[in-house]
Amino acid sequence: MTHGHADRLAGFPVSLDEDLAREFELRLADSSTLAFRVAFSVLRHHQDAEDVAQEAFVRAHRSFRRLRDRDRFRAWLVRMTWRLALDRRRGDRRRTTRESVRPEPFEPPTSEEELIARQRAAQLWQAIDALPDKFRMAIVLSAIEEHSVERVAALLKIPPGTVKSRLFEGRKRLQEMLGCTNTTSR
Repeated sequence: MTHGHADRLAGFPVSLDEDLAREFELRLADSSTLAFRVAFSVLRHHQDAEDVAQEAFVRAHRSFRRLRDRDRFRAWLVRMTWRLALDRRRGDRRRTTRESVRPEPFEPPTSEEELIARQRAAQLWQAIDALPDKFRMAIVLSAIEEHSVERVAALLKIPPGTVKSRLFEGRKRLQEMLGCTNTTSR
């Protein structure tokens, strides 16, 4: 008699669904902040990132049974979250264009240093947003999320050499974009 059969006979119904649910919960607990950070890197809005991460969790839960290689759960969740965040951003842009709503201005900083820091951060994120998706994802996962080249390669399912070339090209483009906005006296 197997352990599962003994548990059922003892009054503890253990099913494949319960095992899958437990495994999903463990993998999700290990990856939940990563999904939020990926969504936030695309959307730059806390509530929208939480919504997208939550939607990714729901979709992952529904499809977890069909995931063949469960050791690649994190990479699968990252790609799903990334696509959902891009879809959300596209939808938001269309809606904003339709409604012609201007974004609310941010509150004025309390000091000159804060103002400078906010301006630099805004310039950097604007430049990152202008990058093509393949470069942006490599930059965000490597430089902002601080994953190794090998980990980024595993998450994106591409060779490490491709990650390195995307990082090089992405950084070069960022330097060009930021150099153009910051060079006034050359």
